[in-house]
Amino acid sequence: MKIEQIYTGCIAHAAYYLENNGEAAIFDPLREVQPYIDKATKDNATIKYIFETHFHADFVSGHLDLAKKTGAQIVYGPTAQPNFDAIIATDGQEFKIGNYTVRAIHTPGHTLESTCYLLLDENENMHGIITGDTLFIGDVGRPDLAQKLVSDLTQEKLASMLYDSLRNKIMPLPDDLIVYPNHGAGSACGKNMSKETTDTLGNQKKVNYALRADMTKEEFITELLDGLGAPPAYFPQNVLMNIQGYDSLDTVMAKANSPLSPDEFKTLANQSEALLLDVRHESEFVKEHIPGSIFIGLQGNFAPWVGALIMDVQQPILLIAPEGKEKETITRLSRVGFDNCLGYLEGGLTSWKAAGFETDSVVSITAEQFAAEKDQTRLTIVDARKPGEFSAEHVDGAINIPLDFVNSQLAEVPTENDFYLHCAGGYRSVIMASILKARGYHNIINVEKGMSGIRNTNTVLTNFVCPSTQN
Repeated sequence: MKIEQIYTGCIAHAAYYLENNGEAAIFDPLREVQPYIDKATKDNATIKYIFETHFHADFVSGHLDLAKKTGAQIVYGPTAQPNFDAIIATDGQEFKIGNYTVRAIHTPGHTLESTCYLLLDENENMHGIITGDTLFIGDVGRPDLAQKLVSDLTQEKLASMLYDSLRNKIMPLPDDLIVYPNHGAGSACGKNMSKETTDTLGNQKKVNYALRADMTKEEFITELLDGLGAPPAYFPQNVLMNIQGYDSLDTVMAKANSPLSPDEFKTLANQSEALLLDVRHESEFVKEHIPGSIFIGLQGNFAPWVGALIMDVQQPILLIAPEGKEKETITRLSRVGFDNCLGYLEGGLTSWKAAGFETDSVVSITAEQFAAEKDQTRLTIVDARKPGEFSAEHVDGAINIPLDFVNSQLAEVPTENDFYLHCAGGYRSVIMASILKARGYHNIINVEKGMSGIRNTNTVLTNFVCPSTQN
């Protein structure tokens, strides 16, 4: 069977391209749709269907643009109510892609409309199943997203539905069936996903905690909800965009891909109350940046951190980006619904300084300097990593303020004296430093390379079981 997984690591997303006998289908496409069109053109194929496993929360799908550009029909599972033309498949309904068959299997639980797509080859043999967020490799989808949009739903009700969907619809299928999920490790749509992006159903029955044969529904619900942190704030906003529609990426790009002189940039920043987003490397931001700008570097988990920390997808944004990376940045912002980019600083920080405008910096030291200073005196240390990372190992005496929660835990940020800030490798601590500096905290000393550097010094490390209130 000709099926290709198209994996985008920065948001841990998998789309799928299925082609046979001059017809093609795309499953869960990203916002930028030209690569799918190019694949079909190369195969002399027509894209016939765009299958959506559910209304996605962690990214804005490309279904509308792809349908407009190709004439393909959008397909959702039962109970879906989009604000645009789409086929609402019945449970068990089949669709032909050349000589292949795609069978819709309604699997509510992650969301009410969640649907998996069973793939049958030209001989009607079962080959694989595209599971969306119903079944991951090593995990299953979180059941607490649809309740944000449907008031009488609870995560317990959805978890109960998911248990039934897995036991009654997925687990009875053949063990040699290939599982093709929508996400891999790093996605916030689950909590225990593997780095592997495909597996056989039979192996998942052996190793996936949620598929234990002797698991009761009560045990499933308890284990699924245990340790499930709050979803990022942008998730419900992305769901609504996927249901209601959105501007074409071409329109977004035409507006955002606009070079601005330093004077134009500064004037627009003052007039629009735009957020100044600096996406360069953290080492560059630390040395010099525009005062008040927020750092979220392209080289890290850029889009998920934008969504988690900026909160409102309507927020106007002005970019400071490496030369030649402006279009990439705008595209990656659009993947998570941030379409209100007003333009970028032409010439970057070089042109800003040439115009005579001031810059700021972050005090930053090496891990070796940090260890030497800690040997001499008791330091105030803030660890920006997640609670689980902090529990496993941290600097003796450090306090944990996870970057995810910095906006809600500002009261815990030290104010009287300088404090030392670190994360795992140096990326998150600079993000946090930029947010705090923009809010008026200037008593920050960043520790370069974070724990990866600190471990190579003589700094005393310890373990600690975090209280549940920090989860």
